[in-house]
Amino acid sequence: MMQIEVLKSKIHRATVTDANINYVGSVTIDENLMKEANLIEFEKVQVLNINNGERIETYVIKGKKGSGVICLNGAAARKFLKGDLVIIVSYAIMDFEAAKSFKPSIAFPDEKNKLISRKKK
Repeated sequence: MMQIEVLKSKIHRATVTDANINYVGSVTIDENLMKEANLIEFEKVQVLNINNGERIETYVIKGKKGSGVICLNGAAARKFLKGDLVIIVSYAIMDFEAAKSFKPSIAFPDEKNKLISRKKK
């Protein structure tokens, strides 16, 4: 049985609210965004900086619900600045056939990292 890696979760175009070099690694994400994107605390993610092209791997720390926080911590704070736009993604490994019908969870925040309401079709 073939296994492939597919996009599981995505936060599309969030704004970095802080960068804290003195914190031990990770990215702190507002709990509302985590829930919408189906991310859990300590899950491995990639953070892609739209402003400068940097791409890092780290793990998620749950931020205060409704705070809008997107904070790069530790060494990553050298690659991301407050105000940068980022895409945060995680992947899952699954059976090839199951992957054909799998739909990732995607969160679309506004400029203050509040969820943009979407109408169901």
